[in-house]
Amino acid sequence: MSYERFCASITDPALAAVAAHWQAVRAGRRMPGWRDIDPAAIRKQLPIVWSWRWDAALGSFIGRLAGEEIIAVLGTNTHGKRLAEVFRPDAWAAVEQRYRRVMEEPALMHSSGKVFLMSGGLGEGERIVLPLAADGAQGDGVIGATVYRLGGRTTAGKAAIDHHGEAIEFFPLG
Repeated sequence: MSYERFCASITDPALAAVAAHWQAVRAGRRMPGWRDIDPAAIRKQLPIVWSWRWDAALGSFIGRLAGEEIIAVLGTNTHGKRLAEVFRPDAWAAVEQRYRRVMEEPALMHSSGKVFLMSGGLGEGERIVLPLAADGAQGDGVIGATVYRLGGRTTAGKAAIDHHGEAIEFFPLG
């Protein structure tokens, strides 16, 4: 039931396609693992897809993947970097708290809100965050996708979502 309510909250078709792939590769388990994600199955959405793995020894999420649209908006590739190295100081702790909740509870997350271009102007963003677990049960990372609608186009340089003003909803997996 939570998955259905989660899907009903998504407005962007590309995000819905990523969620459907996650559900398909879940294959009856509580969560799919990173190895279950098939890039070919979501090739059209890959530019907006990103993933972080949890490193318990460091107590931090480490970047695994960022699509080209995500890199363009963030201004950096996330691969091998901690959240604190990628997100603004006023946002990274909130982002980590949300991703940990998705991974540990586990839950599905949908959010939307204003996006501010560093060069001026604003737009809207929508995001989904889904838990990953190599063993199908114990969360060890997240995969997500984010769309940015900036002045009628998708990405256009470095931008920041207003993480404090975002409308967020969590859907527990149960």
